[in-house]
Amino acid sequence: MPSTLFFNGTILTMDAQNSSPEAVLTEGHRIKDVGTEADLRACMPADTQERNLQGRTLMPAFIDPHGHFPDPGFIRLFRVDLSSPPLGDCRTMAQALDRLREKASATPEGEWIMGVSIDNTSILEGRMPTRAELDKVSQRHPIWVIHASGHNGTANSLALEKRGVTRHTPDPDGGRFGRDPETGALTGLIEGLSAMGEMGDTDFLIDRERFWQGFDACRDEYLTHGVTYAQNAWTSQTMLDHFASLPADQDPGIDIELLPVGRLEPELSTQWIGTNWPGNPHFTLGPRKLFTDGAFQLQTAYLSVPYFKPADPEHPRGMTYTSQEQLDADVSKLHSRGLQIHCHCNGDAGAEMFIDAVEKVLRAYPRADHRHTIIHGQALRDDQLERMAQLGLTVSFFPAHVYFWGERHYDTFLGPERSERISPAASAERFGVRYTIHNDASVTPTRPIHLAHCAVNRKTSSGRVLGEDQKISVLSALRAQTIDAAWQVFKEDRRGSIETGKIADFVVLSRNPLHDPNRLNDTQVLETIRAGQSVFAATYRKKEIEHT
Repeated sequence: MPSTLFFNGTILTMDAQNSSPEAVLTEGHRIKDVGTEADLRACMPADTQERNLQGRTLMPAFIDPHGHFPDPGFIRLFRVDLSSPPLGDCRTMAQALDRLREKASATPEGEWIMGVSIDNTSILEGRMPTRAELDKVSQRHPIWVIHASGHNGTANSLALEKRGVTRHTPDPDGGRFGRDPETGALTGLIEGLSAMGEMGDTDFLIDRERFWQGFDACRDEYLTHGVTYAQNAWTSQTMLDHFASLPADQDPGIDIELLPVGRLEPELSTQWIGTNWPGNPHFTLGPRKLFTDGAFQLQTAYLSVPYFKPADPEHPRGMTYTSQEQLDADVSKLHSRGLQIHCHCNGDAGAEMFIDAVEKVLRAYPRADHRHTIIHGQALRDDQLERMAQLGLTVSFFPAHVYFWGERHYDTFLGPERSERISPAASAERFGVRYTIHNDASVTPTRPIHLAHCAVNRKTSSGRVLGEDQKISVLSALRAQTIDAAWQVFKEDRRGSIETGKIADFVVLSRNPLHDPNRLNDTQVLETIRAGQSVFAATYRKKEIEHT
């Protein structure tokens, strides 16, 4: 097997000692040894390729602790991007409707038009489109516009008809259909996963061919930013079938952790797995996914204290997607089968539901190292973090919210005091709760360096520092996307750090990110190495290859 020696640069291993050796020797897709350059030269094969880092920084490739791969690829290829600044450039409802109209004019009659990433808190009008507005775009195409959070959307009349929703359709548990308060007519708004149904799934309108096209586009994007281990954190049965269609002997070019929808159990384990899986070794079935609440942008994240400026007087604290009784039953079903659980909990009241459920199930079925994880945990309180440490719970924070929606948290969602604690990673450290950080792509794009910058510097898009005492170190932010991310899904023995025997997944950075936290966002991914092979190289590396 070919060997490569990496030397003459800063090497950040992310091992338990945060050591920084002189050199790394790989053999095939594994790390053979780590140590001094002299020692590794003494034992390396004669035909070893030498990689002079020329003072640049080598560290483990990034791991996505929570996201929805390959949804960003679907958006780029098949959907209409309606994101507003700072994510995109769609500033007004008129622009959004024009983009949908342009798509409709190029789409055969009867086929769906799907708009994505619209944000009622960022667009000028401060609202979602209406059914009437979408009907004016087209009555010959079903049109579905889903919010940036993925937790609500608006449909035109034809889309509502295809969804089977009429003015007489009752609201499901954990969801609702928007209605005119005077006439009761449908407004087109559909809120909550239970109400959206398949229209809320990331694979909506995606067939097998489109799946693999989107997969390739998303893979290339992730590799460009140094991510070699991604995550699909709400894997429906349809999506599982798509992933399972890849022959076991084919390398998809990236490794994926799949989090099946919790309600698929126990049939998934007792019937589907074994017949349709293990399948391709680059796809791993991981934790099962549950939800307790919605999103802050829609004020459906469930809080213990009302929103600073409630948008819905009838639900000033947000809403739950499930009852405590149902959540207890779901947690018990999964935990008792030995499965790990990742549970979406944005608000502190939503998190309390999951913490309570875990506490109950651990009394009935004790398990020392379950690593059940709260996803987002944006409003976690200190008393909750203390309980989590006692129960062995972990959390994956969403600090990108500080940049993209920090001003909204400050002046509308949480108010000045509570917004200072959004994604309280420093508090988690103080209480001994191990955590990761994520982008939740496609809610925000997978950009590990920018994500670390958000957690370290905690600046909103306008430059306000939101939560000085919740800042974490650069090293903590990088560990949260490497070794801690591997640990959170029981993969720390295979990846996440540069140690002998682990997979040779690396990134080469333009500078040492540990130097000057204020310049962290200037750091560039120059090369991504997956299983010992270069899979992305910026201009510098391409020129270097041409001259060897």
